[in-house]
Amino acid sequence: MASIAERGLAQLKALYASEAAQLNQEAVRKLSNKLGLSAQDITKLDVDAIVNAANNSLLGGGGVDGAIHAAAGPQLVEECRPLGGCKDGDAKITKGYKLPAKHVIHTVGPQSEKKNVLISCYQRCLEVLVDNGLRSIAFPCVATGVYGYDKERGANVALGTVRRFLEKNPEKIDKVIFCLFNAKDKKIYQELLPVYFPESDISF
Repeated sequence: MASIAERGLAQLKALYASEAAQLNQEAVRKLSNKLGLSAQDITKLDVDAIVNAANNSLLGGGGVDGAIHAAAGPQLVEECRPLGGCKDGDAKITKGYKLPAKHVIHTVGPQSEKKNVLISCYQRCLEVLVDNGLRSIAFPCVATGVYGYDKERGANVALGTVRRFLEKNPEKIDKVIFCLFNAKDKKIYQELLPVYFPESDISF
C-alpha cells in the first residue's frame, strides 16, 4: 500500500495534470518558509487571522467553533449576528476581540465529501485575508471533524489550495499555519507538507 507521502505526490501531480507549464520547484522552495505546523490551541495563536470552522449561522457551535467563540467573548457573536450567516464554501471576516488574533475568518465546510466546496473554503479564506490587507493566517482542519471529511483527503485539499494561491500571490502572505488537534492530523501533515512545500518546517 502506498504511503501517505506517495499518495500526496500523486495528488500533487494530478493538481497540475492539465497545465502545460513545468512546475517551478525553486519558486516553491522559496515559499516553503511561509508554511508551518502548530500543535498549539488555535485560540492562543498571535496571527493576523485565525480561521473558524463555522456552521451556516455563524452564531457558534461545538468543537473549534465553540472554542473560538468562548475565547473571543460575546462581542464576536454580536458582530456575526447581522452578517446573515455564511454559505458552504464561503468565508466572512470579523474582529478577534479577546483573542490574540486580530481577526477571525469564518468558513463553512461541506457536510459530505464535496471537494470543490472544501477547496473554496481555503481559497476564500486566503482571498479575504489578502483583501483586508492581512498577512498571516492559521487554519484548523476544516470539515474533517464532525462533518466527516476524510482527514488525508482533506489535508491534500488544504495543502494543494494553499500552494496554488501562494504561487499566484507570493508577496501577499507572510505565514500560513496549520493548527493540528490530534495525533492522526499531525502525522498526516508532517508527511504531506514537504510534498507540497519542500524544505518547510514540519516540527512542532
